[in-house]
Amino acid sequence: MPTVAVDKEDLYRRLEKVYSTEEFDHLCFEFGIELDDDTTSEVEEAIKQGLPAERPQLKIEVPANRYDLLCIEGIARALRVFLQQSGRPEYKITPPAGSELLTITVSPETERIRPFFAGAILRNVKFTPLSYASFIDLQDKLHQNLCRRRQLVAIGTHDLDTLQPPFRYEARTPGEIKFKPLGKTQEYTANELMLVYEKEKHLARYLHIIRDSPVYPIIYDNQERVLSMPPIINSEHSKITLDTKNIFIDVTATDETKLNIVVNIISTMFAEYTTEPFTIEPVRVVYPSGKITVTPDLVPRTMTARSSYINACTGLSLSPDDIAKLLRRMMLSASVSLSNPDTIDVLIPPTRPDIFHECDVMEDAAIAYGFNNLVKTFPSTSTVSQPLAISKLSDLVRTEWAMAGWVEVLPLILCSHDENFAWLNRVDDSTQAVKLANPKTLEYQVVRTSLLPGLLKTLRENRTHPLPIRIFETSDVVIKDLTMERQSRNIRHAAAVWCNKTAGFEVIHGLLDRIMLMLEVPRISGDDRKADYGYYLKETNDPTFFPGRAAKIFYRAKGNPPYSTSQMSQIAQSAEQHPTSTIAGSPSEAEENSIISSLKSKLDSVLPRVGLDGDVEIGVLGILHPNVLENFEINHPCSALEFNLEPFKKEIKDIWADDN
Repeated sequence: MPTVAVDKEDLYRRLEKVYSTEEFDHLCFEFGIELDDDTTSEVEEAIKQGLPAERPQLKIEVPANRYDLLCIEGIARALRVFLQQSGRPEYKITPPAGSELLTITVSPETERIRPFFAGAILRNVKFTPLSYASFIDLQDKLHQNLCRRRQLVAIGTHDLDTLQPPFRYEARTPGEIKFKPLGKTQEYTANELMLVYEKEKHLARYLHIIRDSPVYPIIYDNQERVLSMPPIINSEHSKITLDTKNIFIDVTATDETKLNIVVNIISTMFAEYTTEPFTIEPVRVVYPSGKITVTPDLVPRTMTARSSYINACTGLSLSPDDIAKLLRRMMLSASVSLSNPDTIDVLIPPTRPDIFHECDVMEDAAIAYGFNNLVKTFPSTSTVSQPLAISKLSDLVRTEWAMAGWVEVLPLILCSHDENFAWLNRVDDSTQAVKLANPKTLEYQVVRTSLLPGLLKTLRENRTHPLPIRIFETSDVVIKDLTMERQSRNIRHAAAVWCNKTAGFEVIHGLLDRIMLMLEVPRISGDDRKADYGYYLKETNDPTFFPGRAAKIFYRAKGNPPYSTSQMSQIAQSAEQHPTSTIAGSPSEAEENSIISSLKSKLDSVLPRVGLDGDVEIGVLGILHPNVLENFEINHPCSALEFNLEPFKKEIKDIWADDN
């Protein structure tokens, strides 16, 4: 969840009360947010030591979908209404007196890059250093959260008094664009800006959004002065300061829904600083198709909620009027319907885009009532839970390996393509790995098909720990499966890695033997060729492991024949084709059967008992190849084990089933 740092003194001033840390923590809990930290003690300690210190701050975690709580203005406003210190603010759209709406004309070329535009104007704003900093911080919070690091939406703010309307939103080739960007003293072309900002980390992260596009978005005023080149940088000419009185907000986007949410949030949060609080001047946007929109649209959305539904979900017996009062504490306008006494008419303000369904209204009512105040009751239906068979098996493996002194790790299920294949000396045949269509970073390109990359990355990050390092994981890998509706399948694996000054193949081998012993799976040894149940190893050449130091793990389930039907047929044919000249004359039927039986016995002692039909290859173990260790920056030899747990899971009987 996003964490918002607010000035402690300023927030308490807005709430008209000085809270202790415990009291404010309790208030946050009741409202559904969380106090993460109070920096007062750190600030006081810094002052005692004569160090520079900022004002004490409260760091508050807010729900990811509550965009109206990303600044001190929204938090204070919501808490005041929750505490019934004030009513819900009424946001007003006020056209300019005696003149037309400011117009922005969108050119057709913007369809190629960022086609949507919205705007708003805040008149006669009075900023203080704290409110100005909050204004800038809210833009950054929205950019990182809802705007997806400016890829979906970008916000620009300008001193309207330095500009001449009407404005034009265009898309031009980089060579045609030239202006003085914010914080610079000279003009640059768009191509030059790409090179300049490569060295500035705070802007370099956004360059890829438009860099490869043949056209860049750009906003001009009536005098050909640049306002902004979204989503990268604003113009130095129109920058806002503490003395700015009239603010023009531009919002460009590739997603129209998020565009409207952002322009509503940014304008309503800071409309309280206008001379007439909560008044916003709209702008008119003219699209190439002739479509005209007026933004922001602050008309509340209408919704209905049933009091019976809310009571059923919360276990309460509140009247519709009582529920409406609770909803008003959550900044919703609510009243009982005149046509149906069970129905509550709810008006959703433009600051609450998180409310989609009746269940969201129910949640707000429960928060206002107090989760701790809900009556604890037994459910009307009695159900009994039990673990999945594979989860029960995984817990057994985890417990045994942990008691053996191994440390469990929990790496991420996503990894890079190279980590999953090339770094393990494996080749991607495009039939196994589930790949992300649009990965945000190179670290998360595919869903892992093996647990080894995560274990080796964990080992790399902890390679300074004293040796030996013993780590394991029991979790899912994912492979493609076109026979399933979701086109993929989860498989539960167990894996372990041993790292020491020596490879320790015998240690990883012993770990496998230990867990097989606990699973009551016997080992099929070389002199136990007639066993119909157990596991065995077979040497293999796996590129992930050192040549000659790897083995496949095979499992023979109960009920599988020692040989397949085809292999038994080959044995019989060999016996029948054996020359009978060793016996004078034609043998009797009994003598022929004796010969066949003898040959079968001899062949049975010679034929290998690995990899037969019905035996399942479940995993591999061995000493990791030096190239693999080098790829993961590991300096000591390692042995690894990985195998599939699925064949060992047993059907768990329903605990409510009748044993008789």
